[in-house]
Amino acid sequence: MTLDDLRVFAAVCRAGSLSGAARDLGCTQSAVSQHVKRLERELGLSLLERHPRGVVPTSAGHLLQAGVAEGLGSIDHALRRLEEAARAESGSVRVTTGATTVRHFMAAAVVDFRRRFPRASLEFQTETSSRGCFDALAAGRVDLAWITLGPTERTVEQHPVVEVPWALAVSAANPLAAKERVEPSDLQDARLIGLPQNSTSRLQLGAWLAEAGIRPVFDTSVVDWDTAILLAELGLGIAVVPALPAWTGPGHPDLRLVPVPALPALSAGWAVRSWDALSPLARAFAETVADHCGRRLVASRGN
Repeated sequence: MTLDDLRVFAAVCRAGSLSGAARDLGCTQSAVSQHVKRLERELGLSLLERHPRGVVPTSAGHLLQAGVAEGLGSIDHALRRLEEAARAESGSVRVTTGATTVRHFMAAAVVDFRRRFPRASLEFQTETSSRGCFDALAAGRVDLAWITLGPTERTVEQHPVVEVPWALAVSAANPLAAKERVEPSDLQDARLIGLPQNSTSRLQLGAWLAEAGIRPVFDTSVVDWDTAILLAELGLGIAVVPALPAWTGPGHPDLRLVPVPALPALSAGWAVRSWDALSPLARAFAETVADHCGRRLVASRGN
């Protein structure tokens, strides 16, 4: 049993097929099959169930998959730390985020970080859910994940950075645009634009409204808040969104963001495997983002 055997097995579990793992790893399907067979032979257990459309882990395979994900993530992280120590400030920082996070939370911080560490590499990977971010962290594919904070994984630490109030995004022609504030009762039976049902922010919003006895209808689903804002501004629906500064001002003349103060603020921040184990570069980037988010919050309160 080798590290390569375990890496290949983890790749098969992620891809759901031997051929998919072969494509991801840049090798042949036969080579992938040999690695898996060697593991099964040495362990004396079947690790995968073969189906016409792919493979799924057996109960033994699930146990090995969980151990491999955590173990390889730690090994890869340690190797990267050693490499970065040798290269000083010319290492890399790998970040996973939602589709619009960089623009709304990190733009100024990226510029600042690049100025301070010109030889460092920043790598951004887009995930569509916190679950995907947690998987990327566990596998050691990223150092930092920017997420909507919520129930945590056992192997993941969460570090709050910013809290954003909710607002109702509506077209200027919508009667709700004239309100100074929107109450949860105003959303009873409203047809809302929302993120996918498995997103943390959608789940939190639905739970908060349910506590107020409100049952809105999410009849339009979008992949990110920017798309929800576009549809609301065009008058194609309304959306309860985080009140982000980028959506106010002359760039959105037909959009109104009406505060919904009764809803608890949306908390966003970093998820990491271990804050103490972050590389100096990764910690510097995380702290730079937090610093700029804090400055922007102070500036918005002063306006």
